[in-house]
Parts: sequence; structure tokens; C-alpha cells
Amino acid sequence: MAAAIPDRELQFSPLGGRVTQQGITVIVFIYRFADAPNDPWQLEVVDHDGGSTVWDETFTTDDDALAAFAQAVQENGIGAFAELEANRKH
Repeated sequence: MAAAIPDRELQFSPLGGRVTQQGITVIVFIYRFADAPNDPWQLEVVDHDGGSTVWDETFTTDDDALAAFAQAVQENGIGAFAELEANRKH
């Protein structure tokens, strides 16, 4: 029987939050495990329907994660996040 793994608390970057452009709002989450301050940051964007886009790539800093989100918006527009299937990886 496998040992139970306790839930781990997440540390959220203050750089995340709601972003609205062209009438479309998404929530940007930049996080890592709170008990592992040297772990890389994860990036996730959630649309108005709860659909989630999670980057496969991790980031050394929360600034790098935010820059990746900004680049994706610049290249594809913010509407691309609302059009993606739930839990699709970026």
C-alpha cells in the first residue's frame, strides 16, 4: 500500500491576477510549492468558463512566467485562451 502524500501548499506570485483585453478576461496563475522556494514557477491561465491552459515549460523566475504569458498574448491574442479546450497544454 502506498503512503499518503500530504497536500502541499502553493506559493502564488503577486504578478498573477486578472487580465482583461478586448473584453476578454482571464486569470493568470504563477505558482510553485511553498515548501520548495528553489523550485521553478508554473504558469496557468484560466478562462471565463474555467478552461485551463497550462504551460509544459517551467520558469526560473515569476517574471519569466509572466513574460511567457505576455508573449503568447502578443502572438495569438488573448482570445486564444478562451477558445482552447479545458486543460490543453501550451
